[in-house]
Amino acid sequence: MKTLQDFNFKNKKALIRVDFNVPLDENFNVTDATRIEAAKPTIDKILADGGSVILMSHLGRPKGVEEKYSLKHILKTASEILGVPVKFAEDCIGAVAKNAAENLNPGEVLLLENLRFYKEEEAGDVPFAKELASLGDIYVNDAFGTAHRAHASTTIIAQFFPNDKCFGTLLAKEIESLNRVLKNSEKPVTAVLGGSKVSSKITVIENILDKVDHMIIGGGMTYTFVKALGGTIGDSICEDDKQELALDILRLAKEKGVQIHIPVDVVAANAFSNDAQTQIVDVTKIPDGWQGLDAGPKSLENFKKVILESKTILWNGPLGVFEMPTFANGTIELGNYIAEATEKGAFSLVGGGDSVSAVKKFGLEDKMSYVSTGGGAMLEMLEGRVLPGIVAILE
Repeated sequence: MKTLQDFNFKNKKALIRVDFNVPLDENFNVTDATRIEAAKPTIDKILADGGSVILMSHLGRPKGVEEKYSLKHILKTASEILGVPVKFAEDCIGAVAKNAAENLNPGEVLLLENLRFYKEEEAGDVPFAKELASLGDIYVNDAFGTAHRAHASTTIIAQFFPNDKCFGTLLAKEIESLNRVLKNSEKPVTAVLGGSKVSSKITVIENILDKVDHMIIGGGMTYTFVKALGGTIGDSICEDDKQELALDILRLAKEKGVQIHIPVDVVAANAFSNDAQTQIVDVTKIPDGWQGLDAGPKSLENFKKVILESKTILWNGPLGVFEMPTFANGTIELGNYIAEATEKGAFSLVGGGDSVSAVKKFGLEDKMSYVSTGGGAMLEMLEGRVLPGIVAILE
């Protein structure tokens, strides 16, 4: 696996695929710069070697050229974070991009305009990828968030750099962290899977059952399992057509010696609202008109014991509707248990949009071993799929 450490970038132009698809407010200010910050170590290394950097990214889902999706809006924030004035090319191919790249000196950074202003990017167009490739000497992929897409700038472009391509610091760390869970894990291994639907996690569950000792199931998925086992779930969310699947998962887990932990009590509410009336009830006896929206205290005690005895922990999905303060306690407590286990030497990997939002919201990000930047890409790796953006560098 080639990384930045395999190259000296002195007097080289590094063409880096980054994921600067950051949220902007109505005045085009960056509201969360995490993804830009995540690319900084890669850029720093190249500049320190005496190289220059050309950054490629997409922003949003534009239909052709749309002003609101221009990457020029992030220039100020990028310059502040990187500590150098970032230059901007108002196109990503053609004469404008070519001239800007040719005039780039060592120590300078250039940001190209939104790749997705061209439909060829998402189509994986070879001539488009070739034109992008002509701008740099070494190709670096540091965009884990798009590694599962076979787009021109994430996958196709790599063929034009047969010996001069590598993973950036961020992408290398993502692969390493996932491998620590999926391939080189220290036992006992616990996976915490939350979120609302069993259907969205079924391939993940099937793929990781061979790799874990414990699986904690929380969030809305809980109620499909509880109902399948004959419990009464009131008005709780449930995928009725997935009950047989839930029973199959429980059977398969038993065969493989994996202990499944489902909440035994929940915080139920008489409406899906932060101001609803609440009561703590047995998860198998939720009254009509009530719905389970968070894990209860007995469940949390059970989960705590499992987490604190674990050496490797994967967390994907919250335990309740943490966006509402009334139903955030389960997710916060779970985060605290994982933080405590991490402090005692466990390896913890957090990934998947909602879990990442939760650890950031509750100030737990720095207490985890690694917080993944790519929701979709991480899920596909957990499902056992091969990501085209990663394969393109390895080939």
